[in-house]
Amino acid sequence: MRSFTGRDILSLKDFERNEFFRVFEIAERMEPIARNRRNTDLLKDKTLVTAFYQPSTRTRLAHEAAMIRLGGSVTGFSDAKMTRAGDFYQETIKDTVKMLEFYGDVIVMRHFQQGAPHEAAKWASVPIINGGDGWGEHPTQILTDLYTVLREKGRIDGLKWLAVGDMRMRTMHSLAYGLTQFDCPITFVSPPNMSLTDEFKADIAKYGLNYREAEHVEQAIADADVILVEPVVQPDYTKSRDERTGEVGWTPSNYKITRELLTTKAKSDAILLHSLPRMDEIPPDVDITRWSRYWQEAFNGVVMRMALLALVLGAVE
Repeated sequence: MRSFTGRDILSLKDFERNEFFRVFEIAERMEPIARNRRNTDLLKDKTLVTAFYQPSTRTRLAHEAAMIRLGGSVTGFSDAKMTRAGDFYQETIKDTVKMLEFYGDVIVMRHFQQGAPHEAAKWASVPIINGGDGWGEHPTQILTDLYTVLREKGRIDGLKWLAVGDMRMRTMHSLAYGLTQFDCPITFVSPPNMSLTDEFKADIAKYGLNYREAEHVEQAIADADVILVEPVVQPDYTKSRDERTGEVGWTPSNYKITRELLTTKAKSDAILLHSLPRMDEIPPDVDITRWSRYWQEAFNGVVMRMALLALVLGAVE
């Protein structure tokens, strides 16, 4: 297995099966620190730089909380427009990261341009972690989701997945790549204009993903062990900020997970994931049902980032 020390975390295409389990092993080791709301000194001499060109709540703060839990420091920006990276000058990725690498030991980047973290990795002498790149990928979120499933179910192999939402999303891309390393058939349900692209289908076919597509969530939910939901009402991820005016559409019933649907159609031990934020695709009354795991997922997001930071900075090998 390749060492994680100094490694970029850009895509789940890069992950071999045993590497997933190594990350999960370290995450489980980190879990008591976060659960007991304590800090350690594992990364006391290290600094995390956050370079967020798009809005973020969970991804940015989870990385920052993870670094603080490990005793490290945090600097960076959460709005590129307030820096020279995104104002009048529109500084290049190369110029920005060549500076940021002197300010810390690892950089987490979210960008509206697909491939921007990969470009950053070409120029940075410190590890780059992809916090979401346009319509590209979101590897740390899906590592979080897979870890949540492992902790809740005790396994990943053999579970049937249902993914509901916009299949152009970066989370869905990382999910598909991640599941190619496990024995997990998956059904994708999305509006026709948000379905898997032909190009992406050709790509995941090379990796042997066992998948099918359905038009309505009711056609697939009964067999699902894991239900992962994302909104079909989406911002434009190719923009630094999507500030729309007027009414934003609501989710059609085909793509909503309601309490009634779960009660009448879902397996009693299925688990429901959502990376958040949500619109109306999961109504609030689902939160207190036995299926919901998105708050546990949020906790695991800190644990997963603790594991990744410890690994890429060489604190654990």
